[in-house]
Amino acid sequence: MSVKLFDSELRVMDILWRDGEASAKDIAAELGRQVGWSKTTTYTVIKKCVDKGAVSRREPGFLCRALISREEAQAYATDELVDKLYGGAPDKLVAALLGKKRLSPDQIAELKKLVEELE
Repeated sequence: MSVKLFDSELRVMDILWRDGEASAKDIAAELGRQVGWSKTTTYTVIKKCVDKGAVSRREPGFLCRALISREEAQAYATDELVDKLYGGAPDKLVAALLGKKRLSPDQIAELKKLVEELE
């Protein structure tokens, strides 16, 4: 499932990915503590996630559950980033990432292993 999630929606999804299921009330309380959102703001963002098909909602208790995995959201966001900023060329994204950060020998070995698995 391809769903574009904005930063606000990812905050809700992070809670659901971590907890599996949570009431809207509990999500609102946590996001109120974390980022100062009101209950109304949180419920609006949850509704957007439901409308996109990323979250299911059931009664009683307005219980929410993620319908997409973190990996699915990451894959969609990565594909969008590659298309938008790197002309669809994932090698350019990897080159940009590697050019900006020093990697440890273990990280380099892990990357080599991933490339070998792709071949």
